[in-house]
Amino acid sequence: MTAPGTTKTASTGRRRLHPAWIVAAVAFLALVGAAGFRAAPGVLMVPLQQEFGWSTTVLSLAVSINLVLFGLTAPFAAALMERFGIRKVTAIALCLIGLGSALTVFVNQSWQILFTWGLLIGLGTGSMALVFAATIANTWFARSRGLVIGILTAGSAAGQLVFLPFIALLAQDPGWRGASLLIAAGALAVVPLVLRWLRNSPADVGVLPYGAEQESAESTTPDPAPAASAAVPVDSPNAAVRALQVLKRASKVRTFWALAAGFAICGATTNGLIGTHFIPSAHDHGMPETTAAGLLAVVGIFDIVGTIASGWLTDRFNPRVLLAVYYQFRGIGLLVLPLLLGSTVEPSMIIFVVVYGLDWVATVPPTAAICRQVFGADGSVVFGWVFAAHQLGAAVAALLAGYIRDATGHYNYAWLGAAAMCTVAAVISATIRKDAAAKSGAGKDGAPREPEAVS
Repeated sequence: MTAPGTTKTASTGRRRLHPAWIVAAVAFLALVGAAGFRAAPGVLMVPLQQEFGWSTTVLSLAVSINLVLFGLTAPFAAALMERFGIRKVTAIALCLIGLGSALTVFVNQSWQILFTWGLLIGLGTGSMALVFAATIANTWFARSRGLVIGILTAGSAAGQLVFLPFIALLAQDPGWRGASLLIAAGALAVVPLVLRWLRNSPADVGVLPYGAEQESAESTTPDPAPAASAAVPVDSPNAAVRALQVLKRASKVRTFWALAAGFAICGATTNGLIGTHFIPSAHDHGMPETTAAGLLAVVGIFDIVGTIASGWLTDRFNPRVLLAVYYQFRGIGLLVLPLLLGSTVEPSMIIFVVVYGLDWVATVPPTAAICRQVFGADGSVVFGWVFAAHQLGAAVAALLAGYIRDATGHYNYAWLGAAAMCTVAAVISATIRKDAAAKSGAGKDGAPREPEAVS
């Protein structure tokens, strides 16, 4: 037997690292590079207001456009990866992020920030959304998919961790334009690695997905949802048709709507509120922006731990129960946040940051797992649509929170409303049906199925 993560060459019998792990490593770096902008709006919002006099609502609108495109691009990007390959789509996405961020240094009117932050970066980040992690895991791994999705999802947190303190410092000296150029450089630096090492499928290098050889040796029963074809270029309908066909099929399954509703609330309470408005809210309470940015960086550190741990747990426990627990803990944190904000960092705020970091995107591995279990080969594209709901929720929350801040002078109502929504998401997740397969005749004629594996 070969050690986990290795393969044995036919000619020499020597063990070598399975190519899937190299692809996963490059995908992780790509997600780090693409994540640079995710930290930017919260840090750059105040400097842009000070220079141009734009309202919080206007800047929140730019973020909302970005989040909407971030979400709506995701399912089409998954289909594009199936049609043209992971490598091409990823490289183009990183170039769009770099271009949009670099052009931001020339803006002097509000519509221009809508174009750069909103349109260009929204399209680029949408093509590098979390569906990318699901596509890599489903294509290259027959085992440990939950763990791999957790690791890749943590790449977004790592991007926030790597960029956020530097963005905050550059936003003060020499200014927000230097911070924008740093984001552009981070995205473009990964492109050569993607073009060299990010292969489209195991067939490109003549291997099976990681774990497939062990499975075939241990059992004669094939994997009911093999990962061999998830992102291989194929002669299929164009990406838009493919994505819409999958949406039509998924919309007939109750689990899809439960996941979409929960993930919309997830997006509202992460990217929409904390990611966009935590730093401005802390600034309202007298906390320096660099200090608030440092707190979000700590969120990023613990998000890496939490998301990888969530992937490990997803491989072993009921994903719908995990989702319910994650959402409820997040709601408790948001409920007490208005009491914790102040001009200095107290121990209670550190506890909040740690707990919220562990829970930040821990929802991704169990959500992706349910999509794969229920929808089989369509799982990656379905997850793209569920992620679209995530970003629509984030966009609405970002805009509403900006309006609440302008109308009331504070964010308290936004935090409390988000806490209530998390309880709703916990209830929805806990009631995802586990017995639908027995009642629906799942698996017949290629229809989506809700298997007992979800329970």
